[in-house]
Amino acid sequence: MTDEAGPGPRRIDPTERAHLLDAAGYTPPIHRFAPSPDLAPVVRRYWMPVWSLPDGHVSVQRVLQYPVCLLVVSHEYALLVGPSSGLSTQELSGRGWALGTMLQPAAGTALAGGPVDRLTDRTVPLPDAELARGIRAAVGDDPDDPVRREAAVAVVEQALRRLLPVDEEGLLVNAIVEHVEGDPDVQRVSQVCEKFAITERTLQRLTARRIGLSPKWLIQRRRLHEAAERLAGEERPDLARVAADLGYADQAHFGRDFRAVTGLTPGEFAAEPRR
Repeated sequence: MTDEAGPGPRRIDPTERAHLLDAAGYTPPIHRFAPSPDLAPVVRRYWMPVWSLPDGHVSVQRVLQYPVCLLVVSHEYALLVGPSSGLSTQELSGRGWALGTMLQPAAGTALAGGPVDRLTDRTVPLPDAELARGIRAAVGDDPDDPVRREAAVAVVEQALRRLLPVDEEGLLVNAIVEHVEGDPDVQRVSQVCEKFAITERTLQRLTARRIGLSPKWLIQRRRLHEAAERLAGEERPDLARVAADLGYADQAHFGRDFRAVTGLTPGEFAAEPRR
C-alpha cells in the first residue's frame, strides 16, 4: 500500500456513451472528475449528478454499465453496485445528489471480498459507513458548490488508497478490458486470447473472478456502447450499416441484442428525443 497522493482529481467532461438519458431525453447536470494519477489503476472516474425536479415528476435514468463495480453515495443511500449484465436504471425525484465512483476492474475483488461474480447484477449496502459519512459531510447542504464536490471526491480518494498497489492479475484484467473497449476490431474472444497469450479457459476464469462477467459479454457491451453512441447522433442512422460496422452478421441479430439489453429496438432508441 501507499500513502502517497497524486496532485488530486481534475474536472473532466467526457462523452458518456453508456448514459442513455431518460425516455424524454433528460439528464441532470453531471460533474465528472478523473482520478489522481496514483489511483488510475483503481479508479476510472467519479461522477456527481445534482438534480432538482418539479413535484410529482420522476426521471428514470438508464445506463449501459461498464464491466466494473461502483461506489454510490447520496444524501439518502450508500451502495456497492456490482457489474450489471443488463440495463441499469435509477429513479430521480425531488432534489438530490449522488457521488459515484467507477472503479477499475482490478478493484472488484477487494470490495467484493472475493470473486466478483458474487456481486453480478446485485447491489448491496456500502460496508464502509465511515466513507459515506465523510462524503456527506464534505458535500453538506450545498452540492452545487464546486469546492464541496471536489472535497467529497478527495474523501473517496483517501479511502481507496488502501487498495494500492494493484496486483499483477489486476493489472492484466485492467489491460484486457481497456483493449476490448478501445479496439473495435476485437470481435471474437480468440482475438483477446491471442493478444494476451492466454487460453480461452484461463480468460473465462479470470473474467469471472475479477469482473463477474464473460469475455463474450465484454465484446458485446463494447458493441452496444458504440451502437448507442451512433444511434443518438443528429442524423437518422442506417441501421444495416451500423450492424455491419459493429461486426454483426445481419441487422436482425443486432436488433435482438440491442433490444434484449435496452428494451428498445435500435430504431425506437434512435427516435427518442434528446436535449
